[in-house]
Amino acid sequence: MSNARPNAPLGHKYVSVLLDQGLDKALDYLCSKPISVGMRVLVPVQNSLRKGTIIALKKKASVRNLKEVHTLLTEKSLISKELFKLATWISEYYCTPFRKVLHLILPPPVRKEVKMKKQLFVKRAFGKEATAKECRSLREKHPSQAKILETLLTNPKGLFLTDLLEKSRCSKSPVETLEKRGYLSVNPVQVDHHLVEEFEFFQTKPKRLNSEQKIALKPIISHIGTRTFQTHLIHGITGSGKTEVYLQAIEKARAKKRGVIFLVPEIALTSQTIEKLRSRFTERLGILHHRLSDGERSEIWHAILKGEISIVVGARSAIFCPVKELGLIIVDEEHEISYKQMEEQPCYHTRDVAIMRGKVEQAPVILGSATPSFETYKNSKSGKYQLSTLTKRATRAPLPKLSLIDMKREYSHSKGFTLFSQPLLDALKERIKRGEQSLLFLNRRGYHTFQLCINCDQTLSCPHCAISLTFHKKENLLACHLCSFKITPPPVQCPYCKKEATLRYKGVGTERIEKALSALFPEARTLRMDADTTRHKGSQELLLKSFRSGKADILIGTQMIAKGLHFPAVTLVGVLNLDGSLNLPDFRASEWVFQLLTQVAGRAGRESLEGEVMIQTCLKENPVLSLATQKDYATFFEKEMKSREILTYPPFIRLAKITFSGASEQRVLDFANHFRSEIILQLPASYSIFPVIPSGYAKIKGLFRFKLLLKGAKSQVLSRIIRKTLMTHEPGRAIRVLVDIDPLSTFS
Repeated sequence: MSNARPNAPLGHKYVSVLLDQGLDKALDYLCSKPISVGMRVLVPVQNSLRKGTIIALKKKASVRNLKEVHTLLTEKSLISKELFKLATWISEYYCTPFRKVLHLILPPPVRKEVKMKKQLFVKRAFGKEATAKECRSLREKHPSQAKILETLLTNPKGLFLTDLLEKSRCSKSPVETLEKRGYLSVNPVQVDHHLVEEFEFFQTKPKRLNSEQKIALKPIISHIGTRTFQTHLIHGITGSGKTEVYLQAIEKARAKKRGVIFLVPEIALTSQTIEKLRSRFTERLGILHHRLSDGERSEIWHAILKGEISIVVGARSAIFCPVKELGLIIVDEEHEISYKQMEEQPCYHTRDVAIMRGKVEQAPVILGSATPSFETYKNSKSGKYQLSTLTKRATRAPLPKLSLIDMKREYSHSKGFTLFSQPLLDALKERIKRGEQSLLFLNRRGYHTFQLCINCDQTLSCPHCAISLTFHKKENLLACHLCSFKITPPPVQCPYCKKEATLRYKGVGTERIEKALSALFPEARTLRMDADTTRHKGSQELLLKSFRSGKADILIGTQMIAKGLHFPAVTLVGVLNLDGSLNLPDFRASEWVFQLLTQVAGRAGRESLEGEVMIQTCLKENPVLSLATQKDYATFFEKEMKSREILTYPPFIRLAKITFSGASEQRVLDFANHFRSEIILQLPASYSIFPVIPSGYAKIKGLFRFKLLLKGAKSQVLSRIIRKTLMTHEPGRAIRVLVDIDPLSTFS
C-alpha cells in the first residue's frame, strides 16, 4: 500500500485491483491503457468479469501470464490521494481489510453505478368541481378510488406516486383504474433531489457576535486562511451561538473557494442545519444521510466529485465524501454516540476520522458541544486542541431552571406507582393554558417494556435475542427491538408454566405516555417522536415541522428530541425516567446521563420565554443528577476523571473490544479463548487482557456473543497485535469477529 501513487499517469505496465466482493487480497493485471489509482475497472476472474478498484500501479508483476484489464469503467480516478491516505490509516488503525474501507470511500450506489430513477407524478385530469363530483359518487362502491381523488383535491399541484399512496394509505391499483378512466394523468419525471429540497428561505445576514464568539472564531479564520490543520473545540452551553460561529467560519472558507463538510449526529438535526445554511448561502448544498435512495446518493456524490457542490451536510458517512479543496470540517455535538459505528467494521469514530482527514487535507476541524466527550475535553485542557468557551446564551435568554422531583415521595402521596408527578402535571397544565409548548422525554418506546408471568416470574423474551419483548398497543403485538420477531396477538397463556391469566404488562414506553396524556389533558394536542412514528422517509422532518409551527402542545419522544433541536415556544421539559441509565454496568454511564440531561434541558426557554426543566427520579441524591441541575460540567468532569484514573479507564488508557459471535455457543467460546491465548503471547507486560465473557446482549438474531477486552497505553499497539493474530487465526465462516478499537461501551 505504501508504494501506491494515486492519480499518477501510467508509466507502469501492471496494476493491483481490489475486487468489490469476495477477496480481501488485491489481484494483479496487465494494462496497456492510460490509468491511475482510484479508477474503476472490470477484470476477468476465473470464468466471469468482476468489478474492482485500482489501488496500486506496478512496474513488476507478482506472477506470470497475467490477464488484461477488460474494461475501464471510469475515465478518471474517483479517489483523491488524500482520501486514499485516509483509507489506509482507517484500515490499519481499525483492523479492517482495505476492501471494506473502500466501501466507505466509494459507497454502494457509486460502485454499482446507480442512476436516478424516474418517478411517477400524479395530477388530476379535471378541475376541482368535476373531480369532487366523481369523488362523491365513488365513496360507497369504490372508497379507495374516492380517497385517491380526495387526497389530490387537497394537493392541487399533484403528488409523486409514492407520496400519494402514503398520504391516502391506498395501494397502486385504484390509481391505475382512475388513470384508465381518464380522471388522472400519471407521467414519469426525472427528479432532481436538489430541486425537490429547495424551499424558499429569507436570506439572512451574519449576526453580530458577542465577545466570546469573536474569540472563538478568530483562530479558526486564521487557520482557514493559512490552510493549516488545527482542531478547535467550542465548548458552549446550549443556546450560546455555536452555530453562528460555524456559519461565519463557513463563509470565510467559501470566500477562499474551499470546501466544507458539516457533520450532525442525527437526521432530525440535518433538516434544521439545512434551513440555517440555505438562509445564509445561496449555493447548492449536498445533503447526505442514510434515508436517501441509492439514486439520490449517487447523484449528489458525483456532483460533489465534480466540484458542483462545495458545502456538504450529513450524518456519519458524509465525512468520506469527495469534497474538492476541503478547507473546513465541522463536527457538531461531537460527544454524540451515533458518531461511532459499532455494528460492522471498520468500527470508526467519525470525530476521530474527521480530525485525521483534517490533518491529511491541512484543514482546520471544529468540534462543538455543550458537554464534550472526556477524550476531547482532556485534549483541549492539555493544549492538543484549541479551546474556546461560550458561557452566555447568544439571545440573552436566561438558562432554564432545573429541578429534581423525588418520585419516592410522589409514589407515597399517590399510594402507588404514577407516571407523572404532581408538580409536572401542574406545569403542563399551566403551559397548555398559556399556549406554550412542552417536551416530555422518555428513552423507551412502545406501550409496555415487557410482559411478566406472576406465577413463574419469567419474562417473555425473543427466541432469537437475549432481550424481553416490548408491547405495542396500537398494533397489538409483542416485538423484539433487536430483530424483526413479533408475536401477534400477545399470548394469554404463559408459554413457560402454561398457566392462564398470569401474564402482566410492566414498564412504561412513549406510547403509554401519549395515551395517558390524552386522558389527563383531552384538550391538549400531542405528538410522539420515536422509531415507531418515524419509519417512513421524511416522517421525522414532518413531525418536527408540525411541532415547530405550533400544531401540537406537547411533544413526547426518545433521544431523537434531545439533541440540538430549536423550538422557540418550548418552555417546559419533563424528563420522566433516567434512573435505569445511571445503573448501566458501563464506565461511561454517568457521562452519558450528564450529557443527555444537559442536551434535553437545553431545549427549554431558548428565546424570550423563560424555561423550566423537571427531572423525575428515585435517585435524588445522586451526584450526577445534582451536578447536571447545577449545569456544572467542569466539576463533573474533574470528579469523574478521578474515578477513571483510579480504575484505569479512558481517557487515561486505550481500550480494544473484540466481539465473537456464531450459532454454536460452545464453538464461539472455544475460539474466543484460543484467540485470547494467542494475543497473550504478544501483548507487552504493561498491557492488560480480560477473560472472555458473554456480551451485554449475549444473543442477537440467533447468534451467541462473547467479548474480550484489552487495555493499554496505545491503540496502535493493540491494533497491530490484533491484526497479526487475525492473519494467523482466521475464524472461518461459522464465527464472526468484530474488532472495535476505542469502543464507547464495554457493556454491549
